[in-house]
Amino acid sequence: MNEQIKHYEDKLKYEMDSWDLSVALKNNENVIVIDARASNAYKYERVPNAINIPHKTMNIDTTKDLDKDAVYISYCDGIGCNASTKGALNMAKLGFQVKELIGGLDWWIRDGHETHGENARKSTGVSCAC
Repeated sequence: MNEQIKHYEDKLKYEMDSWDLSVALKNNENVIVIDARASNAYKYERVPNAINIPHKTMNIDTTKDLDKDAVYISYCDGIGCNASTKGALNMAKLGFQVKELIGGLDWWIRDGHETHGENARKSTGVSCAC
């Protein structure tokens, strides 16, 4: 039983869902959202105020000006994409506190949150209050 409890506690330490992210952003918590996809996907549609650092470009130079005290939330398209995992791994290796946004942009949109970019969507006002 203790092993299972630790498993779930670890998941919550390293993952976040769209509801928790929206609450953290509304509460002005020290979180910074990173879109780990290619820049063309970021330009098309993204979580509001996310910064774009494609996972393939994450290194000491591209992250040198980032706040080491913030918690970084890495995301990509969703469950069919692993750029968020690669981004979270890269950021952790660079010494940052990081969580992965489960479901990525797809679940962010499904939960009714607004997006920015060329294909920006307004909030539907319907959201999972998990």
